[in-house]
Amino acid sequence: MKRIAILSALPALLLISACSQEPARSTADEAKPVAEVTVSNAWCRPSPNGAQAGACYVTLISEANDKLMGGKTPRASELQVHEMKTENGVMKMNQIMTGMDLKQGQAVMLAPGGAHLMLIGLTAPLVAGETVPLTLEFAAAPAVTVEATVGQRPSINDGHGAH
Repeated sequence: MKRIAILSALPALLLISACSQEPARSTADEAKPVAEVTVSNAWCRPSPNGAQAGACYVTLISEANDKLMGGKTPRASELQVHEMKTENGVMKMNQIMTGMDLKQGQAVMLAPGGAHLMLIGLTAPLVAGETVPLTLEFAAAPAVTVEATVGQRPSINDGHGAH
């Protein structure tokens, strides 16, 4: 009789024991660190009164292959990634709809005459000396918010000296 009582209690004891243990974790279950994008040299051109759009520029370095998808700012209804291209001798500007490629470890400079951030639907002119918050969004990396200075292009030490 004792043997039957012990055997019938065994499933309940195993269930209690299983419930009190933490689940086993494998290294595959642990969260992988997310690659980040470093944003530097953020600046915007001053915009004339009444302008509905403005341009901003940054330098990006991603820890992994990624894409700059766009972003947002309280200073405009939209923040888009644009590129300038010459087609048949005519300079044209287009939105990069599929995102701008960022290669792991390579600096990508958004600069006048090339890729840039386009602020559409400005809430007020961009005035020299003020700062503009820009939140950049990426396909994989977390969003990054920077303060862009409105004014002239900052001097960038690119290591080329007087070249």
